[in-house]
Amino acid sequence: MAETSPASAEARAASPRVLVFSTNTISDPGIDLAGSRHLHYSPGVVVISLPCASGIKPSWIVHALEHGFDGVFIAADGDECAYLPDCSRRSAAIAEEAQAMLSERGIAASRVKMGAICSVCAEPFTRQVTEFVEELAEVVG
Repeated sequence: MAETSPASAEARAASPRVLVFSTNTISDPGIDLAGSRHLHYSPGVVVISLPCASGIKPSWIVHALEHGFDGVFIAADGDECAYLPDCSRRSAAIAEEAQAMLSERGIAASRVKMGAICSVCAEPFTRQVTEFVEELAEVVG
């Protein structure tokens, strides 16, 4: 069994926790590619797969932020959704509704971010989630 050094344990504990909602046919392969290419991003990132980003409920986002996550990143399909032609519009409306709900609770709306991540977007995913973690460190730090 591998030992965890105190320095890496501290870094992991200090990293903001981010819940990523990902879509299983478009953004999941891009996120998996980031892992298989050994691209680095925060160990505090947790991914949940869904068929379509427009299926996310704003209350799930609020729940995640009220129960331990520092941020929620929606890895949307952009214009490539196999289910709905207006998925991007619907997903953006969900993110906006969640941000409004958060603002009502005194939680910074900037703790929710959405980005289009395609099946080969390993570098864009890594870059976007790393930038988001850095922004969250300033907001929640």
